[in-house]
Amino acid sequence: MSRGARPGERPGAALQWLVSRGYHTIIEPFRIHSVEPLRMTTADERRAAVEAAGYNVFGLHSSDVLIDLLTDSGTGAMSRDQWAAIQHGDESYAGSPSWYAFESAVKDLFAFGHVIPTHQGRAAEKIIFSVLGGPGKVVPNNTHFDTTRANVEATGAEAVDLVIAEGRDPATEHPFKGNMDLAALEDLLESRRGEVPVVFLTITNNSGGGQPVSLENIRATSALCRRFGVPLFLDACRFAENAWFIHEREAGQGDREVADIVREIASLADGMTMSAKKDPFANIGGWLALNDDEVAERCRTLLILTEGFPTYGGLAGRDLEAIAQGLREAVSHDYLRYRIRSTAYLGEALLAAGVPVVRPIGGHAVYLDARALAPHLDPLDYPGQALAVALYLEGGIRSCEIGSVMFGRQPDGSERPAAMELVRLAIPRRTYTQSHVDYVIEVVVERSRPARTR
Repeated sequence: MSRGARPGERPGAALQWLVSRGYHTIIEPFRIHSVEPLRMTTADERRAAVEAAGYNVFGLHSSDVLIDLLTDSGTGAMSRDQWAAIQHGDESYAGSPSWYAFESAVKDLFAFGHVIPTHQGRAAEKIIFSVLGGPGKVVPNNTHFDTTRANVEATGAEAVDLVIAEGRDPATEHPFKGNMDLAALEDLLESRRGEVPVVFLTITNNSGGGQPVSLENIRATSALCRRFGVPLFLDACRFAENAWFIHEREAGQGDREVADIVREIASLADGMTMSAKKDPFANIGGWLALNDDEVAERCRTLLILTEGFPTYGGLAGRDLEAIAQGLREAVSHDYLRYRIRSTAYLGEALLAAGVPVVRPIGGHAVYLDARALAPHLDPLDYPGQALAVALYLEGGIRSCEIGSVMFGRQPDGSERPAAMELVRLAIPRRTYTQSHVDYVIEVVVERSRPARTR
């Protein structure tokens, strides 16, 4: 039972009405328009497939995967209106109408002076760190994602993670475990004056369990950066999910539109990198946006060398149109309520079954605590990788290790292991149904039981 929002009701009122009536089922705010077949595999077929892939789940053929939770990047289902927008794609080399539709949609939420399209987020990272990085520089972040860290370090700069202490403990409950450690950031800005070209803040904090950053923390981080004269950039791939957590968890934010929260977040920063393959529902694309005219000019020069002309940046016009429409859909309250709640459904079921996961449940993924699940394995024996392979063998589920393997820590003991050994079950947007998730729960619970009870 459902109803549409009445005139004058804010977005999300329809699902809120269901909740207020005492109904517990959060329904998908869409109908399935097209379907894609899945191939069932046997245990022997899966073992042969993962052996052929060298026990690297990235090397699996996707046709051998039943439920693919490797990433939520570019794997979501585009909407009817996005597919319709693709038909508006204009492939003119320069000044395409699709470029102007894209630029307008980005600036509606992120009012930066310059928008530079790229083929995906890591290309934006490569460009900005090529301009701002270099030997002797240090770039702080709450937690760098692996491509971000790699692009920082490729220039000779140092990448430093400064997430709050609670963000390094999977079992700790905290509403905003992605927050920047403000005292540590202030110490770094003071002790390395002149060596910090930019501060980054990742929303939500992917490598830390998909945890959000509070608006209060973003404001305080911005104030610190401005005090020291250092620009603040957002790694904003999951900006809408982060804004929804602010809407739901932060005092004084519950009556605000998510789009307005996003606009305030952007106003506190000097620029951003973006993968449009996450919250904006695109299969490809991203951008770099910033206010500094001189830095923007240098970035555009690199863009032309590596991506394309500044009004397409490695994307087809149809991709620009799909992203523009996706940005409008990403801040829908009905969608975000469903999105966050359905991810929590998976995490809460695993917790109830005694499976250790990062708490509270993040927005785009559930993170299994592989170190707790496999205490007999040393961190540099890669418990996360072992668990990811085990989940595939058990039920054809592909997941992603977030730990010592992802961060390139060597088993010879020359490097410290990652702070946490996690396995990410990333939920593609609008792709799987509740029965798929229930199957995932069964497989994870079965795989997590001690061997003697299985």
